[in-house]
Amino acid sequence: MIQYILECIAFQLVFLVIYDFFLKRETFFQWNRAYLIGTYLLSLFLPWVKIEAFKTTVPERFVAYPEYLWNADGAVAVAASGGTGEVWSWETVVFLGGAVAATLLFGYKMWQLYQLRSNGEVRYFNEFTRIVIADSRMAFSFLKSIFLGDKVVAGDHENIIRHELVHIRQRHTWDLLFFEMMRIVGWFNPLVCVYQNRVSELHEFIADAEVAKGDKGVHYEYLLSQVFQAQNISFINPFFKSSLIKKRIVMLQKSKSKGIWKLKYLALAPILLGILFYTSCVREESLAQEDTQSQMKVDNINTMTDAQTQELYTILKKLSEGGDHWEFLLKDDSGSIRYRGSSTGSYIKFDGINEVIEATMVIESGDVAAGTKLTGKDSNGEVVPFSVVDEVPIFPGCENEADPRACFQAMVQKHIGKNFRYPEEALEKGIQGRVSIMFTIQKDGSIGNLRMRGPDALLEKEAARIIGTLPRMKPGRFKGELVNIPFSIPITFKLLGYNIQQGTVAPQNKIVPDGDEDVPFAVVEEVPIFPGCENAADPRACFQTNMQKHISENFRYPEEAQEKGIQGRVSVLFIIQEDGSIGSVRMRGPDKTLEDEAARIIGMLPKMTAPGKQGGKAVQVPFSIPITFKLQGDVSLRSMKVPSSSYDENSGLFHVKITDGTKALPGANVYVLGKNIKEVTDFDGNATVRADRNDLVAVQYKGFSDVRLKVAD
Repeated sequence: MIQYILECIAFQLVFLVIYDFFLKRETFFQWNRAYLIGTYLLSLFLPWVKIEAFKTTVPERFVAYPEYLWNADGAVAVAASGGTGEVWSWETVVFLGGAVAATLLFGYKMWQLYQLRSNGEVRYFNEFTRIVIADSRMAFSFLKSIFLGDKVVAGDHENIIRHELVHIRQRHTWDLLFFEMMRIVGWFNPLVCVYQNRVSELHEFIADAEVAKGDKGVHYEYLLSQVFQAQNISFINPFFKSSLIKKRIVMLQKSKSKGIWKLKYLALAPILLGILFYTSCVREESLAQEDTQSQMKVDNINTMTDAQTQELYTILKKLSEGGDHWEFLLKDDSGSIRYRGSSTGSYIKFDGINEVIEATMVIESGDVAAGTKLTGKDSNGEVVPFSVVDEVPIFPGCENEADPRACFQAMVQKHIGKNFRYPEEALEKGIQGRVSIMFTIQKDGSIGNLRMRGPDALLEKEAARIIGTLPRMKPGRFKGELVNIPFSIPITFKLLGYNIQQGTVAPQNKIVPDGDEDVPFAVVEEVPIFPGCENAADPRACFQTNMQKHISENFRYPEEAQEKGIQGRVSVLFIIQEDGSIGSVRMRGPDKTLEDEAARIIGMLPKMTAPGKQGGKAVQVPFSIPITFKLQGDVSLRSMKVPSSSYDENSGLFHVKITDGTKALPGANVYVLGKNIKEVTDFDGNATVRADRNDLVAVQYKGFSDVRLKVAD
């Protein structure tokens, strides 16, 4: 806050220097009035403004997702306890004391005006109210009231009334009241008074210029030279003010400034640019400093040294002693853990140190096992990381293994590989990435407290399905007691590329470098330009229209597929490369003949006139489109084959493989009759469903007759 105040004052000083040296002597009074009020407001907002292009470091592009609490149900939002109160800092006391004093002073000035109005003779006119003060030569206005001494009224006061009416019509009092409020809030800032004085001068210049129009200028100057009494109130418009008389007469005699001198206001542009550059750099620097103070980076969280562990403990202990409202980030190159203060009974404990720290652990990303030297507790009981627990949970099949920990990890990987199925919608949209998963093997061996974070909800849903099919395990123990054991693992969804060569589809062996960016067609800022769409108002819609047109014009139903009665939809995914060419084509359909025809059609696509762009940079743009092959008339249904099926009674999982006799059938619907359980076969025709012995499992695939299987060994 102190830095903000200093920056505001500094910016105001810069603006005032520009005004005094370049603008003050010009007769552009209304422009100067707008300048003074506008720059004061700007000075209040500029410290908060930062321009991304001015940052000293450019942040990497990322997709933001809501933060999940990955540790336990005991981690809740922290709120201040009702039994404690905060003690005001001395800075707060000083600020409030000054604001109260400034408010009292403002109240005293308002009371003075009230007394003058109460004791004066009030008379109402159409545009103003006149208050005549006995035995006085004062002359000033406030809002719609004009205060005049009786000695002024007795003389020639017509020009004085005209002068004060200008103040009333142009609402000059509101300008001064605004700065009066700023004097209360910023009572410590002397530049507020300078601004108010400069604006008050302008008000008099504006009113003088209006009244002195015509041949009354000489008389008006004479009137100004007379002595009048004025109230010492900062937010009124006094007709007479000794410090202003000379300046007003000089301005009356001054020739009107030429319009070209308004270009002086352009001097504000480079000043604003410099201020924005300064605020952007300062905020970036301050954020970096803040990050340094609230985080600790190590080479590997899971293999921290004793010295690093002791340093972490010391930091967390000191933070916890300061109350519940704190957080700290521990990170390495691949993951991070966030620690937060807790008042709900959750704690973490360092191995070898008896004293606990009231906090929660939040595993945010990466292959992190919550720290090798940490245990803890949440609302469900003891929580001990997998890497620390004495007896790890026993995965079915690992009962007699010499290293159950390694067997557990291997079986989890095997389970994921066996049950992995790329979501069809994600495949069509070109969505890929890594889903970080955290779950707890609970005291009864079941899986619970599942948390995940990934690039898209489709991938997160599939990851949840895979973990949800994990079998019940023998629970883990720590120091002889059953405990909850968190376990984290990433599941990576990556689209494999294909290249088109002379109408055939061949796997692409080259791995795409990490530096290359793939931006889906639906979100890319500038879509690739299909030939003929260069001047289209909506290039995105034009691209899709021309794509459909290209497919229709080049579509040819394979004769072999017609003879065999093969039909269905081929899902095609390809990438418009950075040079506008088509590559990395992948497809999935009911038969190779349909896939080959889809590849031929896509292979005939022209090179795009311009590639897709994100942030002004050419990027690879994945695009998906389905091509439907449908035969007219009745078509005899083919028979599906089930070369293998098996049932694991321990896990309750039924495995089945579906083919057409020679080739696997991906995308077949597999469901348990009478239950809301449904799965889809993967690229190899495999599917796994949870079922009970003697359940009936049905398999459906378009163009094939249904198959029903009874669950048995």
